[in-house]
Amino acid sequence: MKIVLLEPLGISPERLAELKKPFEEEGHCFADYARSTDPEVLKQEAADADAVILANMPFKGEVIEACNNLKYIDIAFTGVDHVDLKAAAAKNIAVSNASGYSTEAVAELSVGLTLNLLRFVKETEARCRNEGDKSGYMGSEIKGKTVGIIGLGNIGGRSAELFHAFGAEVLAYSRSFHANAAEYVKQVSLDELLANSDIVVLHCPINDQSRGLINKENIAKMKDGAILINAARGPVVVDQDLYDALESGKLAGAGLDVFDKEPPLPADHLLLKAKNTIVVPHIGFFTKEAMAIRADIVFDNLRSWLDGDHKNKVL
Repeated sequence: MKIVLLEPLGISPERLAELKKPFEEEGHCFADYARSTDPEVLKQEAADADAVILANMPFKGEVIEACNNLKYIDIAFTGVDHVDLKAAAAKNIAVSNASGYSTEAVAELSVGLTLNLLRFVKETEARCRNEGDKSGYMGSEIKGKTVGIIGLGNIGGRSAELFHAFGAEVLAYSRSFHANAAEYVKQVSLDELLANSDIVVLHCPINDQSRGLINKENIAKMKDGAILINAARGPVVVDQDLYDALESGKLAGAGLDVFDKEPPLPADHLLLKAKNTIVVPHIGFFTKEAMAIRADIVFDNLRSWLDGDHKNKVL
């Protein structure tokens, strides 16, 4: 079979060669390409592929429809909303994801963004570089705060563990009750979480229920002076409503790793202009350790699919 890697996996060429070798010895061939978001380029690259591997680049229906041999899409990412699953289902194409590879990386970043906001790291760092001091920037601690986590999957559970270790009370909201959640996690309604949390952390997937969840109405339910961390997906937040809440002082700050589009963002993006924000270009999953885990999962998915045992099944 022909297997096409449509974008790099963030591992060394030597490690990639090691992962490919068993498949190549069986007669499968690989083609590797640099990342592209141009559908016409992708149509050419994947034209005769039996299987494709991609991370978080868009893979649109028109591309899938043009791939006459395609049987399997191996997504090196947890979220799958960037792939047209309806088009894949219409062609009976199997789809897997790499769920779980970035649990530690995203959870740690969520804590890091929180610490940066509470301790005014960005502002005081700038002061320090410009012969200034800390005046006016007395920070706060996580200990004693209430952290509300929206989405209690693997990442949400790990974030809960880390915030608990800092001495925070942890509330959580998910669409379904998690019977195996840690005893220190209090599962509550969304309204109760918003009303009582000093820090709200988003770890939910993007779907019809979560799209636009953090909107004007729900922000109004949050505590005055709360901070928001979005380490989920950009469209969970309504940009204008968050901007307004930051500008008015309703929210004291926001740490944003994701946006309504994948960075690079245009210079005039609304949330780049909002007060009291820390913005990073979707780095939550991007650690050496997570990339290594991800590659192992992706090639294990491929092996399982070739052997007739579909792992991490999305479709």
